[in-house]
Amino acid sequence: MTGLTRAWPVVLATFVVVTPAAAQGPGEPGADSLRLAEVLARVSEGNPRIQAMRAGAEAAAFRRPEAGTLPDPMMQIGIMNVGLPELNADMPSSMAPSVQLMQMLPFPGKLGLKAEIAELDEAMARTAVDEMAWDLRAMAAEMFYGLYALDGRTRVMEETLDLLTDFRQVANAMYVSGMGRQSDVLRADVEVARMDGEIRSMRAMRTGMAARLNALMDLPADAPVAPPALGRLPQAPPPGDSLVAWADASRPLLAQGRQAVDQARSRVALARRELWPDLTVGVAYGQRGSEMGTERMGSAMVGFSLPVWASRRQHAMRDEAVAMERMAASSLGDREASVRAEIQAYLAEADRTRGLVALYRDEILPQARATVSSALSSYRVGAVDFMTLVDAQMGVNRYEMELVQLLADYGTALAALESAVGRPLSFDEPSLLEAR
Repeated sequence: MTGLTRAWPVVLATFVVVTPAAAQGPGEPGADSLRLAEVLARVSEGNPRIQAMRAGAEAAAFRRPEAGTLPDPMMQIGIMNVGLPELNADMPSSMAPSVQLMQMLPFPGKLGLKAEIAELDEAMARTAVDEMAWDLRAMAAEMFYGLYALDGRTRVMEETLDLLTDFRQVANAMYVSGMGRQSDVLRADVEVARMDGEIRSMRAMRTGMAARLNALMDLPADAPVAPPALGRLPQAPPPGDSLVAWADASRPLLAQGRQAVDQARSRVALARRELWPDLTVGVAYGQRGSEMGTERMGSAMVGFSLPVWASRRQHAMRDEAVAMERMAASSLGDREASVRAEIQAYLAEADRTRGLVALYRDEILPQARATVSSALSSYRVGAVDFMTLVDAQMGVNRYEMELVQLLADYGTALAALESAVGRPLSFDEPSLLEAR
């Protein structure tokens, strides 16, 4: 009875005061907490993938001036009409030296269209950087909230493990004294071992997720990651119509699709101009010696290309450009439909998790805690057995873990909505945890 007497008050006190940290204030920021804004800023500044794409966009910018510049002129220097095989330049028609300068002039409008196409290439590259930044932002937010959920669930599990350890002491003391059953001791041992295994699994999952988050932030994989602070979450996201309108105005994916359509139209216009000949102009200078001294001669030339294979070359280029324009327009329509579907799916997920958060917070958890109080009162008068009391408290802990996961899922859905819209979602109303 001595072990029972020592352990019994501990368990009763545990049932009375245990309130997991997640229930008291999920995600309350602390001095050493990790905040989502810090993670997103680090990803935007240091992620290697974004840096690589930014360098590619800069490279595209350097191609733009070249596209709108005339081809390099051609200069030829030689001797003309020399006698063979002695290479005698004393013949009346010989010229030594002979200099020719040629310049190709594309048909009017071609250079401007090429410059426009290159400019759109640069714009599309920069828009791709913005789109990648939003994708990485959503990935980082998902990992941030995943870490928050793992930390919160681990805290609840550790409290549950303490509870089960106390229960094992009581069950063992009761069994030794002849007041309990061996099955209670065996079940307590199994539950303690199972909970300890789950905690180990959670910690391993956290290590892996922290390493992936560090990779997004360009930090060493084993760099320590502080516990995430949930921060303020909007009570509800904006309505779907507003989100679709915002996405149409600011989503980089849609802007890139429109740029692709504009570029395809420019390519069609350029392909149609390929049917017109390019001009080549040139001048030549030559000199030769004579009895009267050096004679100097000049020439001027004009040439143009002959599109004799237009049906197989220029017409094919034009038809290809027209087909690519149709493809770009269809791709833009597909992107618009995909963005609308993303917004509706993330809205539905946000509504689901928001409703469940309110249900767990306002109904399920209060009722579960009331069940624990009722079971404790009944146990004191011998109306229920000890396992009923333990099962009731275990139910509270399970609901606490589910609430933590729901909060993380809600934050993830909001981050995905921001990525789908292409702009942050600000709010002035009370946060989800403040509203009732």
